[in-house]
This record gives sequence, structure tokens and C-alpha cells, in this order.
Amino acid sequence: MKTNGNGQRLEEKRRFGLDVGDATHSEEVAKERSKIAVPPSFSVVICAYTEDRWDDLRRAVGSVQRQTLPAIETIVVIDHNPELFVRGRRELPEAVGIENRERRGLSGARNTGVAAARGEVVAFLDDDAIAEPDWLERLAEPYTDERVLGVGGEIIPDWAAGRPRYFPSEFHWVVGCTYAGLPEERRPIRNLIGANMSIRRDILNEVGGFSSVIGRVGTNPVGCEETELCIRARQRWPGAEFIYEPNARVHHSIPEVRARWRYFAARCWSEGLSKAVVARIAGKRDGLSSERSHALKTLPLGVLRGLRDTLRGDPGGLARATAIVAGLFVTTCGYLFGVIRGIQDVGRLRDDA
Repeated sequence: MKTNGNGQRLEEKRRFGLDVGDATHSEEVAKERSKIAVPPSFSVVICAYTEDRWDDLRRAVGSVQRQTLPAIETIVVIDHNPELFVRGRRELPEAVGIENRERRGLSGARNTGVAAARGEVVAFLDDDAIAEPDWLERLAEPYTDERVLGVGGEIIPDWAAGRPRYFPSEFHWVVGCTYAGLPEERRPIRNLIGANMSIRRDILNEVGGFSSVIGRVGTNPVGCEETELCIRARQRWPGAEFIYEPNARVHHSIPEVRARWRYFAARCWSEGLSKAVVARIAGKRDGLSSERSHALKTLPLGVLRGLRDTLRGDPGGLARATAIVAGLFVTTCGYLFGVIRGIQDVGRLRDDA
């Protein structure tokens, strides 16, 4: 989306419903337009880095092939693993297999997939997730509004060893899933969740893709690259929105190791570190707006719910309440450590200047 020239800027403002007189339409016209709107074309990008999840990857690709709204292509990006790349090209003929051409990590792999994509919208699915048959159809619906930058949906955890009693739904983000506190119906949200999200391809290209400064590399439990990108896009187009559509569902496989307390704590710590980077890049107001609401509203209610469940005879209630308090504490410590480390990095840069 080019922005040079007054005419180009005016067209961009019209597209995203900003302050342009003739860009507003009546509600009736908008409804009629949405009835006849052709859904956008989708490219689905799945990133993979290890053969240990080969069966998961095959199921993920297979779920895309069964969509009621077919994708024009399924792109599997292999993150610096030549053996997996060769196997994928050989055994997944229904997908376009390419190698990550950028820096190792999820951000670089996603950017490589976007560069290869031909669809108007790029949908991202984790290699250990399975999309429901109407996933793309549900994601497509909000795009009838041109102010919509991207759409994400519900991510349902599929616990390999059963859901641990201690694991609170308020912390499902630890395992990359939809967590308590998100809307229960279609609503605008600050950012999408990487395991189930879609973004207009021209928006991804215009904002420069995902940042390699943050994001998952291998098994390191880091993240927030999609958070930073969504904030960056909304700062550029303040009148536009990212939409959460809970009916666009995927099921995310959660291995036993991710259900353990050690992973829970490590993920909370890394989330705090990542949020410190996001706040430094995007500003504290936008970078921490959802987190403040979650910490001040959702988490206290979760603690009270856990204590109530304990009084009603649920032995896991107290464990969940304790996990919420501990998770918030560890995440906050990670954030503070990240802030201090960031200040030190700035100081070193000034000393070297």
C-alpha cells in the first residue's frame, strides 16, 4: 500500500474509514455490500523447524486441504533444517515447500512465507495445530469491512496428557491458546495470537513484516512478534482494527512437557522479557494496554474463582489460584529484568558512541 502523493494518501484514508467526507456509508449500504462481497483469496503459511513434529505437520497441512473455503496455496516454510525440507518436499506434495531465507526463527520463517504468498490474505497456522473445516470461511467474513487489517480466532488446547489441575485458563497464552479474558463474540482486539491469525498481505508488506528482534527461535519459549506487528500496524492506521472471531477455530496440540510447571514458569519469564522489548519499541501505552487490563481485572477474578472452587470441593481450585499469583509474579520479574537490561543496552550504546 503506497503512501506517496496526496491522491494515494486520500485513497488510503478512504480504505480504512478515516476522516474523509465521502468515505462514510450508511449502515444499509454496508450491509448490502457485505452480502455480495467476494471473500478474499487466502494463502496459508505453516512454519516448521523439527522432524519431531512431523505427524503434527502432516495433520496441519491436511486440515487446510479440507477447508470449505479453499486456500489458493498452502506454504510450508522450513526453518533452517535441510533434512526436514527434503522430506517435506517429498511427502507433502499438496503444499509448497520452501526454506526460510531470513534469520533463523519464527519471525524470519513467517516473513519468508509472506514473500512467497499470492493470496490477498495470509493466514498463519502452527505446525502442531489443526484447523476446523470452516476455519478460513470464518476468518474471511470480517474482511468485508475494508478497515479490518487482520482476523484471528479461537485456539483450543488439546492436552496430550490431560489438562493439569493447576493450569488456569487465564494463562492459556502460556501454551499459545485462547485465554480467559478474550471476547466471547466477534470484537476488535489489540493483537492476534500467532497459532491462528490472518492479515492482509499488503499490510504485512507495508509495515515490513515480523521483527526478528523478538519471536520464537527453536524451542525457546519466547514470543510477542505478532503483538508488536499488530501494534505497529494500528499505530500506522489508527482507524483500522484487528478482529477476534471466536468461531474461526483451531485445535492446538499441547505435549506433556508444556503442561509442567517448569515450562509454565519459563514461558511466563520469557513473556515478561518479550513485553519489555515490545514496550520499548512500541511505547508502554500500546505495548502494555491489554496486559494491564488482564492483570487488574481478569486475574483477580481468576483467583477468586479458584478459591471459590476450593470451597466447593474442587482440589484443583487452590492450585489454580496459586498458579495465577505465581505466574503474574514471574512474568512481572521477567518484565522488570527486561527493562533493566534494555536500559543497560542503551547505556552501552551511548558509551560506545
